[in-house]
Order: sequence, then structure tokens, then C-alpha cells
Amino acid sequence: MKVLNFINGELQEAVNGQSMDNYNPAKGEVYAQVPDSDHQDVHLAYDAAQAAYPNWSVLPAEEKFKYLNAIAEGIDKRRDEFALAESIDQGKPFWLAKNEMIRSAQNFRFFATAAMQFASESHATEDRAINYTLRQSIGVVGCISPWNLPLYLFSWKIAPALAAGNTVVAKPSEFTPATAHLLSEVCQEVGLPHGVLNIVHGLGPKVGQAMVEHPRIKAISFTGGTATGKHIAATAGPMFKKLSLELGGKNPNIIFEDADIEKAIKTTVNTSFLNQGEICLCGSRLLVHESLYDKVKEEMVKRAKALVVGDPQDEKTRVGAIVSKPHYEKVLSYIELAKQEGGRVLAGGEALHPEGFESGWFIAPTVIEGLGPACRTNTEEIFGPVITLMSFKTEEEALQIANATEYGLAATVWTDNLTRAHRFASQLEFGIVWVNCWLLRDLRTPFGGAKSSGVGREGGWEAMRFFTEPKNVCIALK
Repeated sequence: MKVLNFINGELQEAVNGQSMDNYNPAKGEVYAQVPDSDHQDVHLAYDAAQAAYPNWSVLPAEEKFKYLNAIAEGIDKRRDEFALAESIDQGKPFWLAKNEMIRSAQNFRFFATAAMQFASESHATEDRAINYTLRQSIGVVGCISPWNLPLYLFSWKIAPALAAGNTVVAKPSEFTPATAHLLSEVCQEVGLPHGVLNIVHGLGPKVGQAMVEHPRIKAISFTGGTATGKHIAATAGPMFKKLSLELGGKNPNIIFEDADIEKAIKTTVNTSFLNQGEICLCGSRLLVHESLYDKVKEEMVKRAKALVVGDPQDEKTRVGAIVSKPHYEKVLSYIELAKQEGGRVLAGGEALHPEGFESGWFIAPTVIEGLGPACRTNTEEIFGPVITLMSFKTEEEALQIANATEYGLAATVWTDNLTRAHRFASQLEFGIVWVNCWLLRDLRTPFGGAKSSGVGREGGWEAMRFFTEPKNVCIALK
């Protein structure tokens, strides 16, 4: 496969003519070439976006709807093709990639309708004046997405930016560029005006940095690691760019003694190992009331060992390959760290070499116990199929352990006590709290984290507000 940049409506090589290898993580071998772009490509993309902005920004909302909805339909029509590309590219099971393609299309469809519903606000000041607030597009904005949910999160940024009337320079992860390339083809198929969306492939320190540093790209929406987010904030802050940063997580799953234990365990297996644990919302710390600890431990170990790891194209596979060799080595290093810190590996804890995929980057679903809440394994983001088990006696202790991390993205609480659910959720230092469920999403709700898990919110009107500037106009009535 050959991936190309998408600039001013055309698929093209990097200006410097350079490319880099892209790997199939299930086989550990090169399967595609990706442009190794740099600041020259970013500047070309900006010029195209800036040229397209005057017309796109004033295009009637119904026309924007038609384009964005057509993109959604284009993804739906080629769903299997997109899903296969993402499964090969990222290592996830094909069935999971198909589900993510549904959500990717939904993102465009949701914000297509939002374009027609987003409205100004007015405030009457008795009989003296009337104030109204215009929400106007920003201009050219930058969208940088990660490798774990490639098209899902790429579309989550691009769709509201376009719906709000901006033009976009976007960068997908260099590890997972395939579906962004297919999205470029869909944009051509639906006749999206040239320059409205531009996609530049390449490395973060070259392409991403050029986007963040560009003096005329006025906003950056980034999803990725906390260290990178800090660097972006340090660069963009003095330039007074708008920033939305969705960063790392170290999410707790808390099971109280009155929980629906079967539902909690079944769901927790998903929260722990879905997408190889490479979802920012995965629960990597399992906190269990002491009365249930042994039962939950036994079940989690048994079910982790039963998960099929291997060929992403096999419908029986539940855990695919780790996205890249460096990340594979990082996850394995954290398992070794857990042992050094006194942890006991109850399941997994090792690399796997499935038949036919001996050179791929697979790790067995791993369950570890015996670690305190303050150790590195329990406070640093691993982002792989690794969870730790801890017990607690009281609600206060559970809250203390859950909040004992610099991250604050998401938490899951299992209890049939309604009063406790509300009370506990209000005290958790996380941007998202699921009660008796996980990953049950409504696109209208604000999405994002507290503390080192990010700045700002995405989703619904929050995303539309981020990608617009408010302007208050006051009209005197006397």
C-alpha cells in the first residue's frame, strides 16, 4: 500500500520526496510506505486551507451538512475496506475495526446535523439593551490524532472543525495512516471543495511541530500522550493559540460489595483488554471490595487466560497485536517493572508468538496483584493489556486509591446503591464517570479529562464552541 498526502484536493508525495516504512504489527514486517513530510508540506496544506476558508466559512449550514453527511455515507459504503485497512495497520481485530468504522461515520453525521443547529445566543437587558453572541469560525485549525483509534478519533476532530466553518490541516499518527488515506479518497469522491480538508502524513517532531509552530494556524486539537501534550502547550501557549488536549489516563474500575458481580466482571474484561488495552478509557487499575476480592481475582484470571490472542482477521480473536515494536517493548518493560516492585503475575506477563505470526508483537492479557497504589506500575500509563488488582475496605479508602494518580480521564463504578453512586461519582477526580457500564457514549456529552489527562472538552456543543470564537454585540435600545 502507498499512502499519500492530501493537499488542496490532490493526493501527492511529500515535497522532499522522502518516505518511511509502515509496519503490519501482527507480522512485524513492512507493508506500506508513508510520506516523511516536513514543514514544507504543512505550509502547502496551510496555504490551501487558507485559500479555501473564505468560501467554506460562509457556505450555508445546509451545504456543509450535505458534504459532511456524504463523507459519512462514503465511509459506510466502504466500511469493510476501511476496517481491514485499520486492522492491518493497527493490529486490532477486524470485528472491532468494523465497529469503529460505524462510529467514525457517526461522527461526521452527528456534526453534519450540528452545523445546522448551532445558533447564536441573545440576552435582553431589561428595556435598556439587547446582547447577542455570535459564534464565528476561527480560520485554519490543526487536528492531530493518535494511533489507537485512528479514524474514530481523526473524524472526532475533523468533523466539528469543518461543521463550525473552519478549514483543516490534519495529521494522523505515522503508525496508523491507512484509514486517513482512504478518507482522502472519500473526500475526492464526494467533491469536497479543494483545500477544506488537508491531510499531511509524517513524524510528530516534524509535521506535528510545524503545525503547532505555524503562526497562522489558530487552534490545535490534539489527542495523545501527556508528555507530548505538555510540549504542545509550551509551544502554543505563548502564541495564544486555542488548545484542546486529550491526554493519558490511569483509569480505575471500582467494584463495591453490592455490585452486580457477573455484569461487573464481564464488562471489566472488556475495560481491561479491548483493543489490546490501547484505549485511553481502558481501566488499568481494578479496585475490589475485600469481600469480593478473591472471587473477582479468580474470574479475571480465568477469563484473561481464555481470551484468544492472534490473527486480527480471525473472528475468534479477542486480543490483537500491539501497534508498534517500541510500544510492545514499553509494555513488556512495565511488566518487568511490576515484578521488581513486588507484583505477582497471575495471568499473562509474557510475549506471545501465535502460529503464522511468530514475528508479530503480541502480549498475553496480564493480571497483576500485590502492588500498592503509589508504585510506578499503578501511577504511570502503560497503555497495553495489563491490569493490576487492589482490594479496599471502605468507600473512603476506595476513593483515596482511585484518586492517587496524576491522571483524571475516566472511572467506572459498580454499585447498586444509588446514593453511593451519586456521592462517589461527585468525589472522583475524573472527567468521565461510568456507573454500572463502560464506554456507553452519547455524542452530545462533554468528553475529556481532569489533571494531567488534558485541557478542554470535546463532543457535542463543547467541540463546536472550541472551534469557534464568541463575539458579543451589545445594541442599546435607548
